[in-house]
Amino acid sequence: MFVFSEFLRALASVVNMVLTLYMWILIIRAIISWVNPDPYNPIVKFLRSMTDPVLYRVRRILPVSFGGFDVSPIVVILAIIFLQSFIVKILLQFAERLG
Repeated sequence: MFVFSEFLRALASVVNMVLTLYMWILIIRAIISWVNPDPYNPIVKFLRSMTDPVLYRVRRILPVSFGGFDVSPIVVILAIIFLQSFIVKILLQFAERLG
């Protein structure tokens, strides 16, 4: 059980890092969108390709635009914070009980 416990701790750590990285990608994309970036810039293409699928789903489910201000990144960031505080903590608590 020790090996499985350490695996869950490592998994929780990786999940937390991936969610944090994605949250920063969303924040950078939101900031860049304020300055009307060049759509052919490789960095802008990367940011859009990483965030558009998730933001599109949120926009389709929740019409979250107020006066031209798109709040779908905020909704996704709040969901990421929820997942970090829920899934990561559950994995860590389960690992503690096993080991």
